[in-house]
Amino acid sequence: MGRFDDMEKKELQVIKTIGENGEEISLKLLDIVTVNDFDYALLLPEDENLEEEECEVILMRLKQDTAEYVFETIEDDEEFNLVSQAILEEEGYEDTEEE
Repeated sequence: MGRFDDMEKKELQVIKTIGENGEEISLKLLDIVTVNDFDYALLLPEDENLEEEECEVILMRLKQDTAEYVFETIEDDEEFNLVSQAILEEEGYEDTEEE
C-alpha cells in the first residue's frame, strides 16, 4: 500500500500560506518525509483531489524556526531531484522519465 492510498478519506491538515504574488493559498498536508536529515512536506492545493489522474503535489523543505515550522521553496534542482527520487523509490515507483 502506498503513501497516498486512501489519503482522500482522511481528514488532512490545511495550511494557509502566502504565495509569490501575495495571495493566500490553502494547502493540504499529505505527509512529511525525511531525506538526509532534512524534513520535507508533501502538499496538495486544497481545491485539488488525489484521485484525479494528474494533480499537483508540491514539495517544500521544512525548517523549524523556534516553536514553528517554516515552509521553504526548494531552489536547488539537485536537492529537489534527490528528494523526489527518494520518495518515488520509497513508494516503489520506477523512473518513468522518457528518453
